[in-house]
Amino acid sequence: MPSNTTAPPAKKKGRRARLIVIVLVLAVLAGAGYGGYWGVSTVRASFPQTSGTIEIEGLSGPVDVKRDAYGIPQIYADSEADLFRAQGFVHAQDRFYEMDVRRHMTAGRLSEMFGRSQVDTDAFLRTLGWRRVAQTEYDSVLSAETKKNLQAYADGVNAYLKGKGNEEISVEYAALAFSHDYAIEPWSPVDSVAWLKAMAWDLRGNMQDEIDRSLMTSRLSGQQIKDLYPAYPYALHQPIVTQGGVDETTGKFDPKAEGGKGDGKGRQGGAQSADERSPHAGSPADAVVGMQSQLAALSDALDEVPALLGPNGNGIGSNSWVVSGRYTTSGKPLLANDPHLAPMLPSLWYQMGLHCRTVSASCRYDVAGYTFSGTPGAIIGHNADIAWGFTNLGADVTDLYLEKISDDGYLVDGRRRKFTVRDETIKIAGGGSRLITVRSTGHGPLISDRSSELERVGEEAPVDNVAPDRGDGYAVSLQWTALQPGTSMDAVFELNRAKDFKQFQAAAAKFEVPSQNLVYADTKGSIGYQAPGKIPVRAKGDGTLPAPGWDSRYKWKSYIPYDELPYEYNPARGYIVTANQAVVNAQYPELLTKDWGYGARSQRINDLIESKIKDGGKISPDDMRTMQTDNRSEIATLLNPLLLKIDVSDPYVREAQKLLEGWDYTQEPDSAAAAYFNAVWRNVLKLSFGNKLPKEMRVEGDCINVRKADSTGPVDEQNKLVRECGQREAGSAQPDGGDRWYEVVRPLLKNENSDWWKTPGNRTNAPTETRDQLLAQAMKDARWELTAKLGKDVSTWSWGRLHQLTLENQTLGKAGPGFLQGMLNRGPWNLGGGEAAVNATGWNAAAGYEVVWVPSMRMVVNVGDWDRSRWINLSGASGHAYNGHYTDQTDKWAEGELLDWAYGEQAVAAATKDTLVLKPKAG
Repeated sequence: MPSNTTAPPAKKKGRRARLIVIVLVLAVLAGAGYGGYWGVSTVRASFPQTSGTIEIEGLSGPVDVKRDAYGIPQIYADSEADLFRAQGFVHAQDRFYEMDVRRHMTAGRLSEMFGRSQVDTDAFLRTLGWRRVAQTEYDSVLSAETKKNLQAYADGVNAYLKGKGNEEISVEYAALAFSHDYAIEPWSPVDSVAWLKAMAWDLRGNMQDEIDRSLMTSRLSGQQIKDLYPAYPYALHQPIVTQGGVDETTGKFDPKAEGGKGDGKGRQGGAQSADERSPHAGSPADAVVGMQSQLAALSDALDEVPALLGPNGNGIGSNSWVVSGRYTTSGKPLLANDPHLAPMLPSLWYQMGLHCRTVSASCRYDVAGYTFSGTPGAIIGHNADIAWGFTNLGADVTDLYLEKISDDGYLVDGRRRKFTVRDETIKIAGGGSRLITVRSTGHGPLISDRSSELERVGEEAPVDNVAPDRGDGYAVSLQWTALQPGTSMDAVFELNRAKDFKQFQAAAAKFEVPSQNLVYADTKGSIGYQAPGKIPVRAKGDGTLPAPGWDSRYKWKSYIPYDELPYEYNPARGYIVTANQAVVNAQYPELLTKDWGYGARSQRINDLIESKIKDGGKISPDDMRTMQTDNRSEIATLLNPLLLKIDVSDPYVREAQKLLEGWDYTQEPDSAAAAYFNAVWRNVLKLSFGNKLPKEMRVEGDCINVRKADSTGPVDEQNKLVRECGQREAGSAQPDGGDRWYEVVRPLLKNENSDWWKTPGNRTNAPTETRDQLLAQAMKDARWELTAKLGKDVSTWSWGRLHQLTLENQTLGKAGPGFLQGMLNRGPWNLGGGEAAVNATGWNAAAGYEVVWVPSMRMVVNVGDWDRSRWINLSGASGHAYNGHYTDQTDKWAEGELLDWAYGEQAVAAATKDTLVLKPKAG
């Protein structure tokens, strides 16, 4: 529900919240009376023309752009080139500033727009080299047809830009003009390809877990770390693919096979303990013990990179499921999808239809769905024959390597190899530049070169005597599948044209990065699933800790063959659910990852489907929508009964405890019980785990008293506690409260005397020794926390007042002058749902209750009866503040509603409110 009376949540203090700082703009716009000039009329100057006729160069015939009441366009053309040229034109009309920021980010050129504050971020991005890889893809890998479509799209963008002043394109450019002269460059096809690298970065897998496990070694034992990364609970939460395996004869995945070869550890033999690793290499686990500052600095560097999709890790995910027609009211499959990504304004997604007026061999597209502004084609959606959706597979496609380096090279198997070296010049708005040198090993770029702290590497890393002499320490390199040229852009167009499961699988085979779960349904009644992606096979190790780069036995030796990757086609159970859980059972012979999502959402969806179809029940499209907005808290089903048994003597705390009596575990915006329970859960995590984690993982500004690292014995005058403050950006701090923490807590609830329940106490609270003592303390702390946030009267509490969403423009909306932020940003909205609920309005328990990721869109596709499908976007079609379509879908999104989705020509005509005709330029 929208809230216009409650104060917005406090701004994040982390580095990502300081993404863009435009000092000169702040200075100029602070002038008295300027706000009066900088008004709505300035914003409206960039509103696009959506009716009438516009002539543009390059078209071979007229193109119709039909927009409905929400400004969602359906484009009709007679050739593929015209179709994609028009798509580029329309994207630029509504979203060019967003596109421009993205391309500067992917190229490491943010400093050219926003000044010196972005130089370090640019240096890290240049080191990764996204734009260079995208250029290689375009030059040498992508098909001629894909390049033709990309060029047509770029021509359409440039046709829109031609002859326009900056302020006619977007109001943000008018603001930039007060700090420096900024010239908008023409769009290039490589700008579109590079955007897929940014998407891959935010969906890269377990790099943060790899760092965190290493950081934990400074404070926790090996068993304690294992406690905090439990095995996937296969007995409780079923994987996506529930049967089948790799056939021993053919070497291919067979969904009908009885199990399959292998032990779930992969060809590389899976996890190894320190004493199993090569004595020549030294122990990676040992090596990282002395690298706490380096790895913490790397984590900070990762936080500096703009995360356009959301905080990497447990929160990045999605829901998607498909139900066979034998269980639906329509008799045809139903497919639902809602990707969970960072909230932003405008939304990441742009709804659109791309239609050849006559589908033929020369004009093959008739597709509608969710697009990325800046990229041609549809990413998620349906055509006339099939529908598809995405969720993040979470494959481990990144590895950090410790490198023994000198000035001119690095060590491998006792021999010195030379770096690959290149220089990069970072230009800075307002004048000046910085030259950086990027060094790479055979694994990848030395990302430790981008941090002064990371330069002070491993001086005290305890490795054994046969490991290479540490000298000045070890550097850190990154190997990542997305740093190699790939064919994902080809896959987008092939998915858009696919007519059956065979063609769908062929397209998925080219979707190399990022690795996604793809669900499928077609008009003939079939449903399916495919796991695609370029996923490494490691010669040794399991990717859970940084590996010794000086030992070639830890290299990537190959990639899992596509034919071995799991899939399903018309499974007997009649439905397929993907929500970031384990893809396949533990007997699968390849190692996809050790860091799955833990399946709380996926199992809830499975249970909801089963409850509907038992005894012959049928699922309707509205049932699918209701499932998408399911707010149930799975951790509450475990913890709440124990909280109610606590004998609370303090009447003030008892008053709050009573809220939990009779609560059905749903997290509606107006629920006082949900507010109190989530506050208790947050405090349980803080007391039992958060205060025991190293400062590098705790949220920035969270300060506690801890024992000195080198101290032993009782705390006394000679052995005092020291004040230690957290250092982690809020979006990635731990414990975040996701479903991994559900599985951490689940077994501990049965062990009332676990050491995790022990706390030292402080000036106001006694130490705790048992589970119930800690739960009682958490209930008390939560009562006082919510009193401060929501007031003394518990009857006025509500989850939505705590759990708020504010949509922010990602640049000036975060760091521009106050009145400009007010013009560009919207909210807050009071939301239901929560962390690891199906309605995944995520919040990080280490930092607070603010919504940090959301279902960024929702769709329910009625396969074969396409015009009865429904969809919604987080914001709206327009990126222009004060345009009627800036946030015109958000209220309905917050209420869980969906819009009608017109697809057929007659339905589109009936829904059309504005028609723009693009015509070839005369002469």
